[in-house]
Amino acid sequence: MISSPIKTECPRIAILGRPNVGKSTLFNRLVGKRRAITDATPGVTRDAVEKVCILDGIKVLLIDTGGFTLTKDDLNQQVVKKSLQMVKNADVALLLCDAHETTGEDLSFVELLRPFTEKIILVVNKVDDPIHDVYVYDKYKWGFKTIVGISAEHGRNMETLKKQILSLIDTEKADRSEVHEQEIKLSILGKPNTGKSTLLNKFLGEEKAIVSEVPGTTRDVIEGRFIYKDKLFRVLDTAGIRRKKKVKEAVEYYSVNRAIGSIEESDVVCMLVDAEQGLTEQDKKICMLVIKKGKGLILALNKWDLLKKVPNQLQAYTDRIRFLFPVMDFLPVLPLSAKQESGIDSLLQTVIKVWNSLNRRVETALLNKYVGEWTSTYPIPGKKGRMKIRYATQVSVNPLRFVFFLNSLQGYPQSYTQYLKNRIRKDLGFPNVPLIIELKKAARNQL
Repeated sequence: MISSPIKTECPRIAILGRPNVGKSTLFNRLVGKRRAITDATPGVTRDAVEKVCILDGIKVLLIDTGGFTLTKDDLNQQVVKKSLQMVKNADVALLLCDAHETTGEDLSFVELLRPFTEKIILVVNKVDDPIHDVYVYDKYKWGFKTIVGISAEHGRNMETLKKQILSLIDTEKADRSEVHEQEIKLSILGKPNTGKSTLLNKFLGEEKAIVSEVPGTTRDVIEGRFIYKDKLFRVLDTAGIRRKKKVKEAVEYYSVNRAIGSIEESDVVCMLVDAEQGLTEQDKKICMLVIKKGKGLILALNKWDLLKKVPNQLQAYTDRIRFLFPVMDFLPVLPLSAKQESGIDSLLQTVIKVWNSLNRRVETALLNKYVGEWTSTYPIPGKKGRMKIRYATQVSVNPLRFVFFLNSLQGYPQSYTQYLKNRIRKDLGFPNVPLIIELKKAARNQL
C-alpha cells in the first residue's frame, strides 16, 4: 500500500499522569466539548486521543494519554510505553496529579519524566477553591519550575494554565489559520477483535492504536490522517460494538455510543467482519444504522487469509450475504487481511469510488427523463394507474437524497420505492451507495 501519513505540524500538547487524576476531563475542558470518555473506572483511556483545538487563537494538537501505572501486564505496559513516547514528541507536557492524594505511581512517573523537565508543566488538579491552594504549594518539592493549580471539572484557573502553555510555545511561528481541506472521512466499525486497530495502524504506517487480544482494548475514537492516490483521508478507529444485553460496564456503554456517533462524522464506513465468524445479526444492525443515514458502506471480510481455500470462495461468501441480508445487496464486499496487508489497496480504491458516487449530482432534466421511462415500463401499482410521479429532483449529495412529487400518496406501495432505488443505481451510476428517497404530494400547479 502506497500511502503517506499526515503529521500535524502545530504544537503538540500532551496530557500525562496516573489513572483517575482527571486527564480526560482536562482534555475535554481545553477542547471545549466531550471528546474523550471520562469515568471513575481506572484506566479508561488507553490509546492516545488527539484533537486539534484553538488556545487563544493558536492552533495546537491536544493529546490525552493513557494513565501511567505500575501494573506489569502486557496491555498496561503498552499504555505506559505509548505515554512516554508522546511526551518525547510533545512541545509541552502537562503532568497532572491529584491535589488530595499522592501515590507511588505519581512519584515513579515523576522520576521517569526528569529528562523532560523543561517542557513540563505540573498541573495540580481538583483544586476547586482557594482554600485548597495549599496543596499546590506542597508540590514544589517535586522540583518542577512551572506549577498551576486548577479544577478541570469546574474550569478554575484554566486561563492561567493556557497562558503557561503558550509561554512554552513559539507563538510567532505558530499556525493561526483554519483548516478547510477537503478530506474523505472514513470510519472503521465492527464487533470487538475484528482487527479494527490493526487496520488503522496499517493505514497510518505507525502503531497509532494499541493492538491486543483483550476484547474492548479501544475505548475512545482514535483518529489519524493519511494520503492515498492524492486523496486526503481522515480515518477513525472505534470501539467494538457488542449486542446491547452484553454491555454491562458504563465505560463500554459510552464507548459504543461514541462508536455509533462516529457514523455521523463519516462519509464512508468500513464495516469490518471476522471472515471466520461471518456476518452476524449484530453486524447487520450496525450496517442498517449506516444505511439509514445515507453514508457509504463497505463490508470488509478481515482475516481472509485464515480461511481454508476453496474455489469461487469470495463469490460464494458474497452470495450468502446477499441471500441472508437482501436489503444490503448493493454493498461492496471485499476480502482483507489487515495483519498481512492484503486487500488494503483494493479497500481504499473502493472507498474512493464510493465517495465519488456519494458526491455525484444528477441534472433534474435527466432524472425526470429516466423517471418517465421507469414509470412507463413499470407503472405504480394501483387502481387504473391513477397514481403518478409528476416530478423528481435530487436535493443533496453525501448523503444522496431524492424527492419524488406524486399526484397522490394515498395507497402508495412502499415496494415501489425499492424499484426506484434499483433504477437510480443502475441507470444513473450509483451502484454501491445507499439512497434516500422522500415522497411528497405535488403542489396544485404541478398536478
